[in-house]
Amino acid sequence: MNSAAPVLTPTSRALAWSLHLLVIGLLALAVGRAVTSEPPHAGWIIVASVLCGLTYAAGPVLPGVHRSRRAAALWLAAVGVCWLVLLASTSDAVWMAFPLYFLQLHLLSHRTALAAVAVTAAAAIAGFAAHQHSFSPAMAIGPALGAAVAVAVVWGYQALYRESEDRRRLIEELTATRADLAAAQHTAGVLAERDRLAREIHDTLAQGLSSIQLLLRAAERALPQAPQNAARYVDQARQAAVDNLAEARRFIAALIPPTLEGTTLVDALERLCTTTSTRHRLTAGFHLTGDPAPLPTAHEVALLRITQSALANSVRHAEATSIEVTLSYFGDHVVLDIVDDGHGFDPTLLPAPDPETGGFGLAAMRARTQSLGGALTIESAPGHGTALAARLPLTSPADTEPETNP
Repeated sequence: MNSAAPVLTPTSRALAWSLHLLVIGLLALAVGRAVTSEPPHAGWIIVASVLCGLTYAAGPVLPGVHRSRRAAALWLAAVGVCWLVLLASTSDAVWMAFPLYFLQLHLLSHRTALAAVAVTAAAAIAGFAAHQHSFSPAMAIGPALGAAVAVAVVWGYQALYRESEDRRRLIEELTATRADLAAAQHTAGVLAERDRLAREIHDTLAQGLSSIQLLLRAAERALPQAPQNAARYVDQARQAAVDNLAEARRFIAALIPPTLEGTTLVDALERLCTTTSTRHRLTAGFHLTGDPAPLPTAHEVALLRITQSALANSVRHAEATSIEVTLSYFGDHVVLDIVDDGHGFDPTLLPAPDPETGGFGLAAMRARTQSLGGALTIESAPGHGTALAARLPLTSPADTEPETNP
């Protein structure tokens, strides 16, 4: 059991001051009656009242009374002894039992407080009966009823205080939980944004730089024998740098890709295939199946980025000579098929992504499609080319947030 006395709140402090005033008033009443009525033991009444008042006043001053139930019990015992002396001198002291009930119930444990209240009530009844030289049941009603009211009031207040404390702790826990949740959501948002940025950088800047590198290598090989071809490769590399600079600027500004600005996805994919065929030694063809339907910006960006990454992989790794890109619109979904005649690979033996060698492309494609509720399938084998299919559901533009928005 906790040995510390209850800590005073602003409400309990107001009640304590009310109790102090009540004790002072009752002692002043006893002294006033002794002075005006001049009973046989008037001097003893005044001395006992002053002694009781001084003993009571020492309680709020002594720090141990507020910190330890043991100290509070000793102080209450001293106050009780002084009160008994006063009760033996005058029947007016019987009213002091009422504030004593509240002190005992507030400072002592429940079991000890009930016993102290019962003893105080019995002493008040016995003292009043001794002064009246008789006893009747009516004499017990006042002290007993006062004890019952004190018990109900104090225990009711303590129950409300405990409930208030529980609610306060619950509010603090909820506040802490909300803070933790906000921090977790912030962390999740940071990770999601980091993943989005990684995919965007891989499918734009990294692929553009790789294309520039290939064009400059081709220019280097053609420079001794065919300066005109070398100049054409350099010009294409410069144009690729201009395009990627525009991508980077729009990417930083979190706008839609410039290849989709003011045009449709179909036109952007067709232009991408044409640019790839011009810059590299392969033929990239584009085909459209079905009637084009409006797509959310996130879907168009994902399909464009997947095409860019797949074409870059075919040029850089598969050494393909022919690539076919097909965009198909069906009733409830859209499918992007990309097939090349390159070296192919074993999809089950893909190397882990590495900052030096790459390997992030397929993982980024899969992440894009899955984030939009779609699926990505890859079919390939060494020496038999590669077939890639990205399937996305057709959803209302209002149902999907643009992927390029932070």
